[in-house]
Amino acid sequence: MIPKEVLQKVRQIEIRTRRIVDTVLSGEYHSAFKGRGMEFSEVRAYTDGDDVRTIDWNVTARMGSPYIKKFIEERELTVMLVVDASSSGNFGSIDKFKGEMAVELCSLLAFSAIRNNDRVGLIIFTSGVEVFIPPRKGKNHVLRVIRELLYFEPRHKGTDIGNALKFLNRVQTKTSVVFLVSDFISAADFEAPVRVAAKRHDLIAISITDPREDTIPRVGLIELEDAETGETVLLNTRSKKTLQIYKNEREKRKKELEEMLRSAGVDEIRVSTEAGYVKPIVNFFKKRER
Repeated sequence: MIPKEVLQKVRQIEIRTRRIVDTVLSGEYHSAFKGRGMEFSEVRAYTDGDDVRTIDWNVTARMGSPYIKKFIEERELTVMLVVDASSSGNFGSIDKFKGEMAVELCSLLAFSAIRNNDRVGLIIFTSGVEVFIPPRKGKNHVLRVIRELLYFEPRHKGTDIGNALKFLNRVQTKTSVVFLVSDFISAADFEAPVRVAAKRHDLIAISITDPREDTIPRVGLIELEDAETGETVLLNTRSKKTLQIYKNEREKRKKELEEMLRSAGVDEIRVSTEAGYVKPIVNFFKKRER
């Protein structure tokens, strides 16, 4: 039996995200992600204005009058949510942690997918792959995905994006739309796995940040702890030189990630706990449509 408070929380997420899907994202998702191609539907009698290139000559010869082939878009897609649950997600200086925003964002994408009759699957990872839910259709399946995202307790603290993408390629041989949701704070290099995954799938990176990660207030001596390794460092925030070094390093990492993703052919959606996720997602869908 699922506890009542768990069901209530899942229901709250469902109501919030489905309202956005129905009012804001209606049609945007469908336009952004096309089907895998055209599938034969039927033949029918030729009429004026039909494209002569679609004439089925075998049927035409049998019937003694021209017939054409009709095709429909092979719409059905598989959407994989590959979600970072490492300890660095347990941070937020506004009203949500990065991890909480990832859950809502993934719920939005999942409901958008099932509204278009697409399959949804889930991979949750830290320094290893901790959860794998194979892609399926239907509201009940999506609610299970949301429940897992909300109440999953990771066994590890670290981040290994490369390992998660290698696992994805092993279990998902069929080309899929893959949303890689992370803050991309990782000591391990993941460029090569990103490139391999991008060749097999339509890979989209969603990077979640918090404004306090970019700018540290000048409050004197503070002790910072790495949520994943437990390492601490004492920082003098009154030193302009120290803050500038921190800012430069932060900008350098963001630029390196952006350039790596671009060179691998991976689209990036930047989301901040300060500004929310709806507008960046909508803008991305519209850009994809164009």
